[in-house]
Amino acid sequence: MTENPRQRRESLSLLLMLPNMVTILGLCSGLTAIRFVLVGRYDIAAALIIFAALIDGLDGLLARRLNASSDIGGELDSLSDFLCFGVAPGLLVYQFAMSRDYVTGWMFALIYICCACLRLARFNVSRDDPPPSGKPHFVGVPAPGGAMLALLPVFLTHYGLLDARNMPLLFGLWIALVGWLMVSKVPTLSSKAVRVKREWQVLVLLAGAVIVGLMVTRFWLLVVMLDLIYAAIIAFAVFRHLRRKWRGPSPI
Repeated sequence: MTENPRQRRESLSLLLMLPNMVTILGLCSGLTAIRFVLVGRYDIAAALIIFAALIDGLDGLLARRLNASSDIGGELDSLSDFLCFGVAPGLLVYQFAMSRDYVTGWMFALIYICCACLRLARFNVSRDDPPPSGKPHFVGVPAPGGAMLALLPVFLTHYGLLDARNMPLLFGLWIALVGWLMVSKVPTLSSKAVRVKREWQVLVLLAGAVIVGLMVTRFWLLVVMLDLIYAAIIAFAVFRHLRRKWRGPSPI
């Protein structure tokens, strides 16, 4: 007995629902992170935001591979990103490091969250635009990367390098700077532009083994190292962008 076209339209393969299920998983991670912020378990909240960042992009990849892209999937992904990488990190850093100065600290948290919203809104309206010329890159810091940079005070404190709770103004200025980077026009690194030479494949695989080992044994050391490396890459991108801007267009 064959399935008629009407039944085919009214039913949907579970496999085709997988991209949206991954998006919901990330959304639940962000919501649960806020729940742990409210009870003071900042370490678990930060880990959940990291998990959401790790699976970000997986939904889009699955949608393309399975030919399951949809308008609702794109909007759902954007709303999930705003909560996971805008609201949750902003509340976490505020409650962790800036709540003592509740007026100024909350202002910095609002700046960061609003910048994350503007970043995602700009991405939505330019989703169908042709990709930028040259090597693949992001315009501004992407939302997951911005969240990781914003959480740097939390990472440093849990590793024991410093106590961000004693420097609320400094880290308020830090997340405001991260917010500016998210809405800026600075070209930043995209994973699509990363290429590995064949002779370096073994080193990359060994580095992956080291990362897994550190994830199990020295988790906060790992996230501090990766976050500082990413911050250095962004700082270099900002320097190069400003140098080109100051020099102006090259003469013909």
